[in-house]
Amino acid sequence: MPHDDHDDHHAADSGGVQGRLVWALLLTAGFVVFEAVAGWKANSLALLTDAVHNLSDVLALGLSWYAMRLTVQPAHAAKTFGYHRAGILAALGNSAGLVVVALYIIYDAYLRLQSPAPVQADILIGVGGAALLVNAFTAWLVHHGSHDDLNMRSAFLHLMGDVASTLGAIAAGVAIRYTGLYWLDPAVSILIALLILWNAKGLLAEVMDILLESTPRDVDMSSMVRDLMQVEGVHGVHHLHVWSISRQLRMLSAHIVTDDIRLSEGEALQKRVTRLLAQRYGIAHTTLQLESEGCQPDLLYCDISRPNHRYQGE
Repeated sequence: MPHDDHDDHHAADSGGVQGRLVWALLLTAGFVVFEAVAGWKANSLALLTDAVHNLSDVLALGLSWYAMRLTVQPAHAAKTFGYHRAGILAALGNSAGLVVVALYIIYDAYLRLQSPAPVQADILIGVGGAALLVNAFTAWLVHHGSHDDLNMRSAFLHLMGDVASTLGAIAAGVAIRYTGLYWLDPAVSILIALLILWNAKGLLAEVMDILLESTPRDVDMSSMVRDLMQVEGVHGVHHLHVWSISRQLRMLSAHIVTDDIRLSEGEALQKRVTRLLAQRYGIAHTTLQLESEGCQPDLLYCDISRPNHRYQGE
């Protein structure tokens, strides 16, 4: 088998991202202990909330690291698509974890608002400042690749949620120091939790789209059909499916109606269609069935739950 430099580059890049994930995990785990002790001593829900959120980040980073190790494993007979969906499952777990943490924070903050407890503002400000530095650095560590990988995106959002929560904790500490309004501590915690829920909502929606094999949001199917019909030799398109295995890997299958042509001409037609789909829609994996007579040509999106009567009885 010929050597693939792209595979080597992908493996090396994945190894670098995994290394950054491990460093982020270790830094976050160490800081969780420090922040939890400081929050308990200062009697600050904002700091304890941030410590719990950081603990969820440790779990999220560990899950992301494990999923990334699975993703680079080769496909085999039992997993013909490989393990690319492992990252999506990790993103689902991470985003669901964000929701649980945020709801717990809101509940605990509500109880505190009923009877605000004294908070040591100086500890809140000092530890919050240290947490801000740690969280910002770990977010920077995992930022690489977060635009194209939902697994990394979920880990990055966890860490950016921590950045926001520590900024809130610092603001609460400063306000409490100069006003003595202890209810600001749980109030800031609620605002932080709402921000976490907002981030988790968008991530969950994208994860569910991929798991349901929805059409990628930036793909206009009407435009795609028009583009395909302009390819030389294409007379019709039906049984069209476009979906994603992961955020980067898009797949397409379709029946293409053409003339009764030779095999070599059919291969040339397939290459023209494949090139168009890769260049305009970022779809690198296509399965095309050429037909000289359309099977239900008016049915653009077929019902896969029903058998194809054209081939029954053959």
